[in-house]
Amino acid sequence: MIRDLTLRLAGRADAPAIARLSRDRIEQGLGWSWTAPRVLRSILDPQTNVVVAREAAQMLGFGIMKYRDDDAHLLLLAVRSSSCRRGVGTALLAWLERSALVAGIGQVVLEARSSNDAARAFYRRLGYRELQTLPGYYQGREAGVRLAKDLWLGQSALP
Repeated sequence: MIRDLTLRLAGRADAPAIARLSRDRIEQGLGWSWTAPRVLRSILDPQTNVVVAREAAQMLGFGIMKYRDDDAHLLLLAVRSSSCRRGVGTALLAWLERSALVAGIGQVVLEARSSNDAARAFYRRLGYRELQTLPGYYQGREAGVRLAKDLWLGQSALP
């Protein structure tokens, strides 16, 4: 675990670092679609939360979640490889899930590469269940797996 982990909403200045981390940790082999301008559009979108995890001056990870009427869609979640298995991803996802609950949304959906066993195990460990395989989901090159979590199950009250 990281002792001085800070989570906060991303600002304009975070867009380039988020885009680079997406390119390096999520989009490798697919072509870069989450460029800084696209990330900035999400940061500025009132229906989307972009959260960053920092330790001192270094960004360790980020998450982007779009809120819809009945559910929230986790678009991206990434952690620097040097910070994996230190609680950063879990903290980011918990922050985003709490935000969804506050917004009255009880379900989060997301997609992961079918070949990304580590990501799929991470989400399953945190209560997500695999719903379906999506052939060619990633730019027609790779299958995806849709996962979802019911946030209202086991929730009696927000802390």
